[in-house]
Amino acid sequence: MLTTHPFEDDKLREECGVFGVAGIDDAAALVALGLHALQHRGQEAAGITCRNGRELYSHRALGPVAGNFDSEDVIGLLQGDSACGHVRYSTTGAGTLRNIQPLEADLASGGFAIAHNGNISNALSLREELVRNGSIFQSTSDTEVIIHLVATSKYRTLLDKFIDALKRVEGAYSLICMTAEGMIACRDPLGIRPLVMGRIGDAYVFASETVALDLVDAEYVRSVEPGELIVIIDGELRSHRPFKDAHPRPCIFEHVYFSRPDSIVDGNSVYSVRKEIGAQLAMESPVEADYVIPVPDSGTPAALGFAEKSGIPFELGIIRSHYVGRTFIQPGDGVRHLGVKLKHNANRPLVNGKKIVLVDDSIVRGTTSLKIVQMMREAGAAEVHMRIASPPTMHSCFYGVNTPTREKLLAALKSIEEMREFIQADSLAFISIEGLYRAAGEDTRHDIQPQYCDACFTGAYPTALTDRDGEDQPDQLTMLNETVENRSGGNDDNPSGDMPRLKQSVN
Repeated sequence: MLTTHPFEDDKLREECGVFGVAGIDDAAALVALGLHALQHRGQEAAGITCRNGRELYSHRALGPVAGNFDSEDVIGLLQGDSACGHVRYSTTGAGTLRNIQPLEADLASGGFAIAHNGNISNALSLREELVRNGSIFQSTSDTEVIIHLVATSKYRTLLDKFIDALKRVEGAYSLICMTAEGMIACRDPLGIRPLVMGRIGDAYVFASETVALDLVDAEYVRSVEPGELIVIIDGELRSHRPFKDAHPRPCIFEHVYFSRPDSIVDGNSVYSVRKEIGAQLAMESPVEADYVIPVPDSGTPAALGFAEKSGIPFELGIIRSHYVGRTFIQPGDGVRHLGVKLKHNANRPLVNGKKIVLVDDSIVRGTTSLKIVQMMREAGAAEVHMRIASPPTMHSCFYGVNTPTREKLLAALKSIEEMREFIQADSLAFISIEGLYRAAGEDTRHDIQPQYCDACFTGAYPTALTDRDGEDQPDQLTMLNETVENRSGGNDDNPSGDMPRLKQSVN
């Protein structure tokens, strides 16, 4: 099988996307639309769970949203006024039907379904403990650990059980949960993974990105705050904060690559930040050239910023085909090297004899950059200079991004000059971490008090990595023990302190 995206193993895989709506008729149909807008965050599988009365109904399928949730037969089975959905690229657990989210279970309090964006970094340790105590897992996803922790919690109410479960997990999560009573949406105490809230009339909408709110004509209200837990029952919203205050560390790669350019992340336009990244890059690493050329499509905003700041004309020197699927069956391997041209082709009349600057979002393994540079040289480019709109990716991510192991990250193995030689460029430069922070509007020095999780660049992981046996484990982790303490002064009978309890329910 020949992939028509020859660089699929050389990009940081999008994490996942979640979307939920509470309090509106035909909620599942709206969720399907919202998932379409989040499809870039995961194309491997999709699922929707809806609540009709006190019953939960789900449909899950391998592949993209289109074709799986477009038919009236499917949506017709998902009737109800609340629903949540998930698009998946697997970060933990195999890409099989049993791992497709939302994951669903029948608890003592009724049906419970959970859609998760992120990664639980102590899931293996928790799973081993749960199995020893009799739990039986149905999937290999780290998300199922949360369900078992809820099910086995000794607290009385579902809300308290849920909080108790979250206090035991480490890592990153944005969660949308369906219960027999209503909906729960929450974000980890550091806010590593994004989650926003909107409104459609009296209905509440939650999504990984604001672009999904736009598609369903929802009014953006605000981001779900780090450590915040929002419960919606019978149209009433209540916000709870069961964790102690911690310094937020949202993922900076949302600005660099993951989010769609038309989204708003942390109050900033992703498109504007990416253009500013390009401008910072032009100031830090200028070069004489005839054209600035983006590597489609993620390098385009940064290339525009680079061109504007440098005064070098912006041109489309690489043309991407939008009419080719992800895979194409071939009878043999003889034409495998032609795969690059199925999706990207050089604009030969433009680049022939010219000095060009290629702008891309990142270098992971280096095979993407090597093939693109080779393509430009074959098209007659006189010089090929590479500029990267992120610092060197030197460390693996354990918070929901399927990063290659460190021994496969080019920047972890080679110096920048060695990387330049590997990709066969005339020059190579990355934006500095300080420049990246400036582009995102942060003046605070990252090495004093980081405003983002930038561990893939710096190795400064903001949480413990319990399941890692020394691999990529930093010498001094920023331990956040305070995040599992109860801000409200909860006790053994009520960890949520003065929070109202969810009613007990039985199917």
